[in-house]
Amino acid sequence: MQNLFVVLVTYTKPLNEIEKILPEHRAFLSKGYTNGHLLASGPQNPKVGGIIIGKFDSKESAETFFKNDPYAKNNAATYQILEFAPVLHHTLLEEFLK
Repeated sequence: MQNLFVVLVTYTKPLNEIEKILPEHRAFLSKGYTNGHLLASGPQNPKVGGIIIGKFDSKESAETFFKNDPYAKNNAATYQILEFAPVLHHTLLEEFLK
């Protein structure tokens, strides 16, 4: 079973600049869903950043993945990547965690 990662994204630019990059960011995340890395993502409330949950081979591979995020490339956000072992989880996650 792979470890999961919670990625806390914090905006470093005003929301009007974030919203200009948002379509590109969501297209980037779509690739993460397609390749099986991502489980869920969305904005924080209040909208000061986002939260992403995914699986990667290592923290380094998660860092490499998020360096390609348009938010990162535009210096519009910082990323805190937290790794954890899902000891207990809903059975719906069995297939994703394989």
